[in-house]
Amino acid sequence: MINRSVRRRIAIGRRLVMSWRPTGATLVGLLRSMATSFVALGVTLYVLPGRQSTGPFAVVVLVLVVFGVGLVLRPLLLGLTVLLGSFGLLLVGVFAQGVVLAVAISIAPDVHISTFSRVVGAAWLAAVIAAAVNWLLDAGSQDVFLGQVLGRVVRIAHRRRADPDCAQGEPGLVIVQLDGVGQALLRQAVVGGAVPTLSRWLRDGTHRGYGWHTGLPATTPAGQAVLLHGDCRAVPSFRWYEKESGQHLVANRPADAQLIQQRISTGRGLLADGGVSVSNLFSGDAPTRILTMSDARLPDRSDRGFASFAASSSGFLRATVVFAGQVVLERYQARRQRRRDVRPRVGRSRVFALLRALTTSLLHDLNVSIVAEQMAAGRPVVFVDFVDYDEIAHHAGPSRPESMRSLDGLDRVLRFLEEVAAETNRRYEIVVVSDHGQAQGEPFAHLDGRTVEEVVAALTVDPDPDDDATAGRAGDDEPERYGTANLLLTSAARSAGAGIGSLARRRARRAAPGTGREQLSVALGPKPPVARAAGAPVVSAAGSLAHIYLPGHAGRAGLDTIETDRPGLVTGLATHPGIGVVMVRSGDGLLAIGARGRRVLTADGAVGGEGDDPLIAYGPDAARDLYALDARDHVGDIVALGRFDAGTGEVAAFEELVGSHGGLGGDQTAAVLLVPSSWPALPAGPHHGGALSGEQVHAALLERLRTLGLRPGDTPIRAGEPAPVPT
Repeated sequence: MINRSVRRRIAIGRRLVMSWRPTGATLVGLLRSMATSFVALGVTLYVLPGRQSTGPFAVVVLVLVVFGVGLVLRPLLLGLTVLLGSFGLLLVGVFAQGVVLAVAISIAPDVHISTFSRVVGAAWLAAVIAAAVNWLLDAGSQDVFLGQVLGRVVRIAHRRRADPDCAQGEPGLVIVQLDGVGQALLRQAVVGGAVPTLSRWLRDGTHRGYGWHTGLPATTPAGQAVLLHGDCRAVPSFRWYEKESGQHLVANRPADAQLIQQRISTGRGLLADGGVSVSNLFSGDAPTRILTMSDARLPDRSDRGFASFAASSSGFLRATVVFAGQVVLERYQARRQRRRDVRPRVGRSRVFALLRALTTSLLHDLNVSIVAEQMAAGRPVVFVDFVDYDEIAHHAGPSRPESMRSLDGLDRVLRFLEEVAAETNRRYEIVVVSDHGQAQGEPFAHLDGRTVEEVVAALTVDPDPDDDATAGRAGDDEPERYGTANLLLTSAARSAGAGIGSLARRRARRAAPGTGREQLSVALGPKPPVARAAGAPVVSAAGSLAHIYLPGHAGRAGLDTIETDRPGLVTGLATHPGIGVVMVRSGDGLLAIGARGRRVLTADGAVGGEGDDPLIAYGPDAARDLYALDARDHVGDIVALGRFDAGTGEVAAFEELVGSHGGLGGDQTAAVLLVPSSWPALPAGPHHGGALSGEQVHAALLERLRTLGLRPGDTPIRAGEPAPVPT
């Protein structure tokens, strides 16, 4: 007997199959697609061993039959994706084209391929050739993909308009996070013509731009904690150590992200009222969470966009072809940097090439398809994070050609979402925000020849000669490398599905060491902490910010305690040429110590201390930023900032990165906010140049949702009463 779960899947699949209809948008691109297919199939049949067809006319007939068979079979394959479960897209994506081609060959005269394995290989080869033809014709496979997604949105919107129970013309909000795009970089891109859509919005006055100051730490976890939840205390870095439990937390590990989410959630986050979180670290309390690290899942089975992505030749298959192209492109660009002796630079491994391709092809296209589907379904607010630029800039450099080129792809996404908004039943407003910027520089280890952990170990003088103390790193020893892979694997493993999802769960599940908490993580992902002696310092570094903990002391150890326990450590770090300043607590207050002076930190940033001010190079907000960091949870006993050269704008990162963020200096803390000009003007913020604070951005987004009537759970504003000003 078929159980209820299977019956439900069959019912959903049947509805998807029955609702599929060809449209004018499909027919418009038919001739061009057929021409491309003729070239791709013709070349494929030519290069296969043996005689596969009788000539060009046979290929023309095969193209026509392929299109006909595709019209019949693709809806069935789409329904099969639902039946298999979300993870079934891998099977459908791999074999769908082969099935269509095999059926077409069995019908078409004068064309023959002997085995199904050859048919599948021929289908993939034809897809690669078709993608190359698209690029050569300057039509771009991305445009083909976006066109098909837009056609699906139009069909869904048309069906919703025919539904008498569907409200029409209600407002909505789409918030697009451009991960790592700083204010100066975006200004350069607008002026240089790299982002024509954003440039048009700003020049035509449809949008207004603001800067917002991230403070410390300048990281995605801290940025999203405040943007989505209004929290400015729970996240002290990208990774950190917690003395109370002995845990090392890394924000892009699903188990750790889930724990952080529990700490920052009040149940009334930005997306609490019917919102959708896509590819974020935290959910904003959204009821619909897709590819969100704290609750990593693939879309629901009933999501037609996800099923279409799997079954469409311009979806999963195209993304796979682009994935391969991105790997080749990354290897070429890395080799070009080496040949030109571009400096600073870091090693760009084969693993990074795979992770970059995963982020900029599969995850990118999935995000686009999912967001368009959610907009077509009329979700009131959607928040999505695109990490393309940040991923590339870490290894190539923030303003290097390949990093800047990624902005063009993100700008095309914004133009596409603008087109989607025009076709949906809601009046969507589009907001663009970033979570931090990046600064370029030579990594710390390149300057000193040692890592910061090795420097701390060398400076550690242990009063007990029998205690061979060695400083250890908190968490994994790779910089944010496996976040995308962990997200996709965990999402697949947590998504219900026939057999495949269970297999993924069994392969991916392991226990987080020392925590007793189950964790889903890719095999190449975060590694256990470096072995160290009991009581030895623990170093947690992210970008140009490092927290150093003395586990033997409960709470925050002050300067006197540190000097007694590890004499010379603070002075040695403060005078190290790769470190600009260290922060410690003392009887005199909170101190920022540099090589030639120290400064007492106060809430208002007032100057006090002796010798040269070590914060001068870091800008006018540095003292307030460090003071605010001290109030966060789980801050290190010693906080170190990488050296910043105000003349070159370069910062020394404690990780093997050319472009980094986390600390102070350069564009790291200068994030951006672009809102429609119909919004009330936002008040000047408390930071240098009137930059907004993260709390102000969060409050402004909440206030707009209230104004649009999209926060029914909040107290409404009375008629005639002025809206509260974000503080």
